[in-house]
Amino acid sequence: MIQKIWFRLVWCYIKLGLFFYTKKITVLGRKNIPKKGAVLFAVNHPNGLIDPLFVTTTNTRQNHFLVRAASFKKPWVKKILESLYLMPIYRIRDGIQQLANNQEIFNKCHTILNKGETLMIFPEGSHDKKRSIRPLSKGFTRIVSGALEKYPNIDIQVVPVGITYQHISDYPAKVCINYGKPIATRSIFEANTSAKSINILKAEVTEQLKKLAVHIPDDENYEATLQKLNNAQVDFTEVNKVNAMIENKVFPAEKPPKKNYLQPLLYLIILNSFVPFLIWKKAEKKIDEIEFLDTFQFSLNYAACSIFYCLQAYIISLFYGDLIGFFYLTVAAFLIVVYTKLAPTNAKKHKELAEVSKQV
Repeated sequence: MIQKIWFRLVWCYIKLGLFFYTKKITVLGRKNIPKKGAVLFAVNHPNGLIDPLFVTTTNTRQNHFLVRAASFKKPWVKKILESLYLMPIYRIRDGIQQLANNQEIFNKCHTILNKGETLMIFPEGSHDKKRSIRPLSKGFTRIVSGALEKYPNIDIQVVPVGITYQHISDYPAKVCINYGKPIATRSIFEANTSAKSINILKAEVTEQLKKLAVHIPDDENYEATLQKLNNAQVDFTEVNKVNAMIENKVFPAEKPPKKNYLQPLLYLIILNSFVPFLIWKKAEKKIDEIEFLDTFQFSLNYAACSIFYCLQAYIISLFYGDLIGFFYLTVAAFLIVVYTKLAPTNAKKHKELAEVSKQV
């Protein structure tokens, strides 16, 4: 009970933070989320640990998460992650001897599903900012087949979830979370052999993900297609519209990016957040994967600004009274909301993205 309360408090805190961090969160297909019973959310993975934050804060089911084991290395981090229903999944890069630990995790997943709870997994196996749905690993199908074998009476609904960002690592963020149609797994495994059922389930999830997120086939035309979309300043969060352009190979005319007339406001916000800004710029240099930029940019700045603004408001209140201190805190938050919600989120040219990747 205490863990559930703790999770809900953190959930509310993160949801509030994402409101300040994102220009717009578009949620599609929310009606496809089963209100009860065992659910496995199979999500594409373009953007590090911020991906599960967007998914879990846009549905009311309390999720358990499978994330890469490397995140659990430090004991104090491990305790925090486990308190928030996160579990490690081991890969070959973690060492072959570590793979045996997955069986214990799979057993926990089977129990979670048997209780009618939900599990979130990223079946692509790793994150990648490319706008393509990559081949899915068999891990999530093994969890489903193992749970059905151990508990024959449960029916696990697999819900594919597509995440599409206007541009990874940009602030303000703009994202679309697209919930697909539930796939009833028991009927699949009852009608086919285990091997065939696994292939059918992987194929159905892959097919849905290619429609739920922007998908550019990862072939020799990938870069040219992406360049055309970026040059046209398309809104990638309009997933169906962009996928139709890709499928039909018909792209809008090139247009210049919108000017950011709110840039002076951003400088004012940075000035008011000078200490958190310095902390972030120092931490940013240590991030070696571009897919983790958003994760740390959001979490570090949100935590640092929350503390710093409250501390500044407290100091102001000591000199000028509580009303002035509260007024400062309100204005500081309001300025962030104005910039976040009104600043343009342009699609960036592919060459610029390549340069960012080299720098990181």
